[in-house]
Amino acid sequence: MEKEATTPRPVCAQEALALLNCATENPYDRDKCLALLDVLRECIAQKKVKKFSLAEAGSTSTTEAPKNK
Repeated sequence: MEKEATTPRPVCAQEALALLNCATENPYDRDKCLALLDVLRECIAQKKVKKFSLAEAGSTSTTEAPKNK
């Protein structure tokens, strides 16, 4: 029996995605987005997240975004 390879989900990914999707909604519901921001902040504090980064498609997760000079 083979084990399926699972990609680890970034910390607070669901909360961050919900906030980003809220920002794209038309009409924009500021109160809803602020509530989602509070949920994300709570997750960040709970998980002690220091920094987020976006990984390029097909790459493994990274802990820090590349620095632009």
